[in-house]
Amino acid sequence: MPWYEAQPELAFELTDTNGNIYTEKNTRGKYLVVNFWATWCTPCLKEIPALVKFYNENSGHVEILGLDFEPVDLPVIDDFTERFSINYPLVLFNKNNETEFTNFGEIVGMPTTLIYSPEGELLQTFMGEITIEDLDKFISPIS
Repeated sequence: MPWYEAQPELAFELTDTNGNIYTEKNTRGKYLVVNFWATWCTPCLKEIPALVKFYNENSGHVEILGLDFEPVDLPVIDDFTERFSINYPLVLFNKNNETEFTNFGEIVGMPTTLIYSPEGELLQTFMGEITIEDLDKFISPIS
């Protein structure tokens, strides 16, 4: 899509590993960070501590959704979550969520992180490892 065309309105319904459902409606009012990752992706693994720390400090006004873009079973992700102390919701690429992943556009590399405003407007797309400093540039602190 050319830069001058309007972004389509964000619409999704994702179910995390605990059975919680996230939509564009129930995440509205918070910044939304959508992080596409995989267990085999070294830069993805390197950025997890930053995402964990950022979510720990900002979960009152930020929602992070970790979208695992690979076919993997829940027990593998549960072990992974424990090993990396992941504190934000993880969403598996499975029959329930597979078609919803495409609602965020084409993902050409991992990790890819999308940051949305509390109103649902796409603020930034990052491809590659993201840092707390990157997140801070687009996510305002609570005022």
